[in-house]
Amino acid sequence: MFKVHPVPAHRLPELLRAMPKAELHIHIEGSLEPEMIFALAQRNGVALPYASVEALRAAYAFTDLQSFLDIYYAGASVLLKEQDFYDMAWAYFERAAADHVVRAELFFDPQTHTARGVPMEVVINGLHRACVDAGTKLGVSADLILCFLRHLSEEDAFATLEQALPFRDRFIGVGLDSGEVGHPPEKFARVFARCAELGLHLVAHAGEEGPPAYIWSALDVLKVERIDHGVQSAKDPALMARLAKDRTPLTVCPLSNQKLCVFPDLKDHNLRQLLDAGLCATINSDDPAYFGGYLNENFVQTFAALHLSTQHAWTLAHNSIEASFAPDADKQRWPPAPPAFGVWGAPTQTPTPPAAAAAGPAPAPPRGCCPTEPRAGGAGWCRPRRCREGVLGRCGADISISNCPTPAWNGHHPLSNCKFL
Repeated sequence: MFKVHPVPAHRLPELLRAMPKAELHIHIEGSLEPEMIFALAQRNGVALPYASVEALRAAYAFTDLQSFLDIYYAGASVLLKEQDFYDMAWAYFERAAADHVVRAELFFDPQTHTARGVPMEVVINGLHRACVDAGTKLGVSADLILCFLRHLSEEDAFATLEQALPFRDRFIGVGLDSGEVGHPPEKFARVFARCAELGLHLVAHAGEEGPPAYIWSALDVLKVERIDHGVQSAKDPALMARLAKDRTPLTVCPLSNQKLCVFPDLKDHNLRQLLDAGLCATINSDDPAYFGGYLNENFVQTFAALHLSTQHAWTLAHNSIEASFAPDADKQRWPPAPPAFGVWGAPTQTPTPPAAAAAGPAPAPPRGCCPTEPRAGGAGWCRPRRCREGVLGRCGADISISNCPTPAWNGHHPLSNCKFL
């Protein structure tokens, strides 16, 4: 395991917020904030059973998964046009970028919309357009995963797949969500086999409220590559050993688990147990508009409740990148270490390269360069959070790399290659 230097407890939240990370379990319809629900309802002439934003938010008192789903599907009823789906996804991407998410794999539930007469192309085109813009405008790599609703039939799932195939180039995988108990994974064995033949990535919700047996079925019958949730695996030592041995990722959602009473209190969550057993667990937000927090809030609250360490932070960030379906070339560009913290420890002073040392003392930082960020004199170096074409954030200022070469000395880039926005 990669060993990291601890940071003072009071600085750990700063590290959690700053570190690059991937979000692998986000239902995009679950990012619809009450304010957007009301705005879209007004735009589309949809009547809501709530008098105000406050009344809707007050209804977010869930006792289990089904009580949440009832409100979730009602909220999704305001999504009718391609621009609605775009606006919803774009609002999420702006929050994700602020949380230093470098990769997001969005679940979407087409059956929720096609059952209301919304065409498949409207759903996929709106979401896909937002994914493309997230990459070019925010520097967030994003893809879509189509989910089948498990409370419906496998025949309905097959019909949904056929409707989506004309847009096969706009989603990378399929998943299984909605009410888990009473709907085991094997119910969808044939449609997942078909999706495997099509070369789609396979994931499935299992072991949130359902038993460990559902996780076994998802692995052995559906042949999934990732388990969404999976927290009930802790009840089965043999399953835990298999998950650790195979490095099968679990996309854990702590605030969701607390809100839906999977764990009575966040301090009772078993994420530390999963990590300490060597499982490839990750932290995610699930349905953040309903469960009290986006990705960084899940990290900060979970670390405080479970007293997790800097080592856990590195492991979770690393796991999220490893478990993503992003191209390998992208994964190599997303080391889970924010530059301001050096190599996973307390902030360090970056050594001055020989060429810069010969140039004498460092001049004052140029406009937009953080004075406290390690830099060297002469050429005027500044360390960006990540190197990629397009927009990237650094030190509270956005810059655009007009020429993104192979990282130079110690991962820095000369400011001459940067153009300030």
